[in-house]
Amino acid sequence: MDADIIVIGASPAGLMAARNACEKGADVLLLEKKEEIGNPPHPANSFFKGMLDRCGEKADPSYVVHYLKGMKIISPEGREVIVETPGYSIDKTKFDRFYAEKAVNAGVELRTGIEARDIWKEGGEFAVSTSAGRFRSKLVIISDGINSKMASLLGLKTMRYPGDIAWGTELEIRAPGLGKPDMFEYYVGNHAPGWKTTYAPRGGDNAAIGAYVRRCGKDATPYLNAWVERFKKLKGLEEIEVVRRLSGGDPIVTMPGEYITDGIMVAGGAAGQSGIGYAMRAGQICGDVSADAVKKGDISKGALSEYRKTWEKEFKVEHYIGRMGLETLRKMSDKEINEMVRVFENEDLSFIHGSAFEQAMQVFIFMLKKKPSAMLNYMALLRNK
Repeated sequence: MDADIIVIGASPAGLMAARNACEKGADVLLLEKKEEIGNPPHPANSFFKGMLDRCGEKADPSYVVHYLKGMKIISPEGREVIVETPGYSIDKTKFDRFYAEKAVNAGVELRTGIEARDIWKEGGEFAVSTSAGRFRSKLVIISDGINSKMASLLGLKTMRYPGDIAWGTELEIRAPGLGKPDMFEYYVGNHAPGWKTTYAPRGGDNAAIGAYVRRCGKDATPYLNAWVERFKKLKGLEEIEVVRRLSGGDPIVTMPGEYITDGIMVAGGAAGQSGIGYAMRAGQICGDVSADAVKKGDISKGALSEYRKTWEKEFKVEHYIGRMGLETLRKMSDKEINEMVRVFENEDLSFIHGSAFEQAMQVFIFMLKKKPSAMLNYMALLRNK
């Protein structure tokens, strides 16, 4: 065999899975189809400290391009909800390479420019056919992103609601002073069905703006074009310089489905596990469980199910609440969204804390006390739309 464990895809989840499995004593081979780690990058180029806290990691200055105080959630009529929580705009290429180096330092064998093409079981081993030949291992972890070819070849339906992938297009732009503000801005409403448009300051004259939509096809260009024109008016800009254009998908409310079978585990976007920090934590769990399974000589689905159990204990409620929230948002009219935002406008939201379930309950109770009629907007979730 070439390794105890083969990891396909150097996504954040794949890097964590490879590193953790190696640290627990497994011999790990990580295959990445890109010639260079992080090039081209995924449009995910920002996150909040709380997300990274979930996987026990700290933001490193080597890849942070701008520090932010929090976010503004902005309604169609321009009302704002301000949430103060530390955030980071990052250089995603440097981020990926930072964690790739950590994996290599842990003992992972990383090979780039190798595309996995097929996978099957031969006896007690797995064979992975690639552009560089065939590799064998006891167990395979698939972390090749939201359009996972390998999971599909195995017949795994890794997402319960694949039609709810948020497809987005993002522009890295430049204009005088555009990157200096210290808050992310998220604009919700029917101009971006099912999700949002964004403005992420990146320091100096640099920023990123994007449009992310659900159930509107994979091409978010029409929504982005409209957002660019609206953004220029909002910020008083006649022109903006487009530095780079990136596109991709986010499985934010697709909900993980079938991502474990005998000798096979799927992690990250390929498994419907959304968000950089959350995907990294899923990779850590996956790596730990895979190494233990190999060590015990039991790679059955039952033995690997500890991965699912641990993930669900940490994230299941949070993901379900997130899905309910975004599905409600998708079905609400702009008028209803405006009314909802009015409830929280100019309010101190520092009282919201704890688990996702506790936070949701605190929000519901606050709304019930502040404006009971606004709770009716949550009935939008039951609409057939």
